[in-house]
Amino acid sequence: MPDLTFRIRWPNGDEEACYSPSSIVRNFYREGETYELNEFVLLSERAFEAASERVRAVHGYPCSRAASQLATLKSRSNTFETHPDATVTFLRFDAGLASRTSS
Repeated sequence: MPDLTFRIRWPNGDEEACYSPSSIVRNFYREGETYELNEFVLLSERAFEAASERVRAVHGYPCSRAASQLATLKSRSNTFETHPDATVTFLRFDAGLASRTSS
């Protein structure tokens, strides 16, 4: 199951690298797309639930790293709730961690 990382830009301009244990998240986000904050959170919930279910199907248990990444995204998004018209930009998908660390 190929993992991957991706980069987003928060409303304040900060960029963040995020991890997914499954490439299924490619079905939820589009590179270069800007999402309204609440839409981004909803997409993330669906994406990381699907990624965790992929892990469950293979290993018999959900992925704690997917849950942790989702919790981080939700927590960070809460800091922008009072910003009018807050958006998150999905910058790009990167190669998975496994492919970058294997020889």
